[in-house]
Order: sequence, then structure tokens, then C-alpha cells
Amino acid sequence: MATKRSYNDACGTAHALDLVGERWALLVVRELLLGPKRYGQLRKDLPGISTNVLAQRLAELEASGIVRRHRLPAPAAAEAYELTDWGLELEPVVRSLGRWAVRSPAHDRTAHLSATSFVLSLRTNFDPGLAQGAHGRYELHLGDEVFRVLIADGTLHAERGYQQQPEAVITARPSALAGVVYGGRQLADAVAAGDVRVDGDTTSVARLTAVLSLPAPAAAGPDTKR
Repeated sequence: MATKRSYNDACGTAHALDLVGERWALLVVRELLLGPKRYGQLRKDLPGISTNVLAQRLAELEASGIVRRHRLPAPAAAEAYELTDWGLELEPVVRSLGRWAVRSPAHDRTAHLSATSFVLSLRTNFDPGLAQGAHGRYELHLGDEVFRVLIADGTLHAERGYQQQPEAVITARPSALAGVVYGGRQLADAVAAGDVRVDGDTTSVARLTAVLSLPAPAAAGPDTKR
């Protein structure tokens, strides 16, 4: 393995970039924020990464104490990767960085979107001010992954797993569901096109979209207030 580069700078920000600033490193962290994944799952969810680069990033993150190997319980009984407790502390960093970057005029909303990315976006863009009095129980089937979402008492919980007595079970590609939740596409149009399937109360999906808000786009030109 090639020697990892360093900024040789005592600033904490510089050292953070030493740890997770290499290409793909922070995206590997993102994909592990909702729980362990096998190597093959990471390759599928990061389609642009090469096998060699993924192996190198995992080795570097493991050596830094951010990632560790994890043995999945039976019947899988396979080796996977998970974040350490310290690594999990990166979630607010990843979410804040994502919310900052989504304001970019150059943000490509049609690019690949993993299931983990979409579910993290729900945590990131949830607006408690819009959720007063709102309640909802949802189960999301995004590819081969299942997530439960609960809106209650001004909070939103989104994590892996099945939901007990969901009001709606939503099946879609992450990018298709993002188009409805964030892109202004009408749910009825997405359902009619076969891009989204809703089993249960279709009208309850509106409560999910109503508690999410994206930040305003950044100004595209120079700051004229200076």
C-alpha cells in the first residue's frame, strides 16, 4: 500500500482531512453510518469506486480507528465493515456538509443516489418546525434494503429495519423517491409511471414530504453586498 499523504499541519481540520480527506473516504464513512455493510454492498452502493481504491480506503480507515471489521450473525455469518463509536461521531459532520453542498448551483440531482444517502437526507432535512402535530409511520423498500421512518412529537427517526404497522409501505429507487420528496414531482405521476409503489395510505406520504425542507440555493454570482 502506498504511504498515506499528510498535510503536516497541526490544525485539527487539517488532521481531519488526513483521516477522511482522501477521495472516496468520506463516502465510505457515509455508507456505514446506518450500520455494517459487506465489501460487496459497499462496491454496489459506490458504483464509481474501483476495487483497489475501496480496499485501500477501508484499510486506511481501519488503521485510523474509524472503521473496524464486523462478523455478521447467522445466517449471514459473513465479514462486514462497521464504524467505531468514534467513526459514528462523523454523522453530524457528513450531514452538515451535505446540507451545505446541496445549496450549490452545480449540484447534480440526477446523479447516483444510494439508499443510505436518501435515508440520511431525511435525517438531515427534517424540519421540527414543520412537524408540530404531525405523525406518520412508514416502511421504505429501497432496492434490497428496508428502512423504517417514524414521525412523532416533532421528531423524525429513520433507520434500517421493518416498521410495525406502517401507514404506508413505499417501494422505489432512491433517486425516484427523492424526486417526489425533494424534486417537486407529483407522487401520483411517479406511481402511474411505475417509478414508485405505495401500499397503504397514499395520502399519508404527503405528511412525510411536508416535514422536510431544503436550504435556499447559494447565490450563483459574486457577493454584491461587500
